[in-house]
Amino acid sequence: MSFKVLITDHVWPTTEPEEAVLRDEAGADAVVAPDASEATLVSLAADVDAIMTCFAQVTPAVLRAAKNCVAVGRFGVGFDNIAVDTATELGMAVTYVPDYCVDEVSDHVMALLLTWNRRVALLDNSVKTTGWGSVPLTMRIMRLRGKTLGIVGFGRIGKSVCEKARAFGLEVLTADPYVSDETAAEHGARMVDMDTLLRESEFVSLHSPLTDETQNLIGARELELMKPDAFLVNCARGPLIDESALYDGLTSGQIAGAGLDVMVDAAPPPETPLLGLDNILVTPHTAFFSQEATLELEQRAAREVCRVLNGQMPDNLVNPAVLTHPNPRHRLPTSGA
Repeated sequence: MSFKVLITDHVWPTTEPEEAVLRDEAGADAVVAPDASEATLVSLAADVDAIMTCFAQVTPAVLRAAKNCVAVGRFGVGFDNIAVDTATELGMAVTYVPDYCVDEVSDHVMALLLTWNRRVALLDNSVKTTGWGSVPLTMRIMRLRGKTLGIVGFGRIGKSVCEKARAFGLEVLTADPYVSDETAAEHGARMVDMDTLLRESEFVSLHSPLTDETQNLIGARELELMKPDAFLVNCARGPLIDESALYDGLTSGQIAGAGLDVMVDAAPPPETPLLGLDNILVTPHTAFFSQEATLELEQRAAREVCRVLNGQMPDNLVNPAVLTHPNPRHRLPTSGA
């Protein structure tokens, strides 16, 4: 039996690594979408056995058009771009790769924190444009040892950030309703409520998944709780922050600065108000990236889809309820439920 897998989009140079896994492990051929519009994906999904997606929106319409589809695999950690409820309703398994870029993202958080605190971008630009020693040393630069980093969400990446931050002498607080005080303590962090974390931290880094409950997790109220010299980092999901409130907080001096790898708009235009501020560092959703991480992601995401196509339990199933579906598309063993 020959399978067909739709790859909706990708941000790496070639899809050959995932295509090789699909071919070798499931005898599957890949179809790479020319664009990620809903109309294109609806058209291409009609006769595929699985869908693999990076940032494209896999909407209910796309899934309902995919009459033969048994699996939707995400190239990545989050899966908020996939209509998971619809996939479950239709009996499709949804997979993801939750731990491929832990080192890269935690490194990126520390890079933003250090770049801001040591004023690396400012000083580099000043030397190149106005000369050596042209900026007076009147800006706030903290001694990190003894300062506090608040980590919101203490999963794999949050724990990795904690480890790296402690190496710089930072004290670590965390807020996560799904993690015990004991687990936090084992990793060198102290569990507190969200308000306490915001009040006591010089640096705050977000690592929560995007859900209905966490959308606009940081808004006007939360920013008011933070210290005026605090720095906010988001390398998780853009909609965790109310960007209008953040703009107001940054322009009023409510907080000192922010470092963003993600924004509400996946590709914000240059005229976006936040991008015009001097007290913000922005990178274009690249915290996940290294050549090693990308290769791992491509291969592991494809391998998860192959497992479902072959009737084997994937390592990371997003929607376990699909295992007890009355008329499942997949052939997964129900003993994994």
